[in-house]
Amino acid sequence: MKTLALILGLLISGIIANAQDAKGITIKVTIENVLSDEGQILAALHTQDTFMKGAGIQSFGAEAKTGSISFAFEDVKPGTYAISTLHDANENQRMDYQDSGMPNENYAMSGNEMIMGPPTFQDVKFEVGNEDLELKLRF
Repeated sequence: MKTLALILGLLISGIIANAQDAKGITIKVTIENVLSDEGQILAALHTQDTFMKGAGIQSFGAEAKTGSISFAFEDVKPGTYAISTLHDANENQRMDYQDSGMPNENYAMSGNEMIMGPPTFQDVKFEVGNEDLELKLRF
């Protein structure tokens, strides 16, 4: 009986140790075609529940720099996600629009599709599996 308890204890300890070592993947993002040094670059990783509704599950922000900028979202669990990015030239932490409703600041979404009208999660989603990803977005 003691042997059985010892074996079960070791088995459970091993499972717990492996579960604590389990780590999500890294999504490396490169935004190309940053046109100016004004303001900042903002990005967010979204689930369907957070997309176009506010803060994502992870976010990134840095001073804008002409050319390209790279960053990573770390420890992402497998699932379906979308990335939104914005060149917030006036640093007001939101997208600005023209009177016609067209965006006044550069932005990009995962998928890099040219979408007429506001993007939907279905338009820009991608799958995260068990391997690190590299995505290139273009303003």
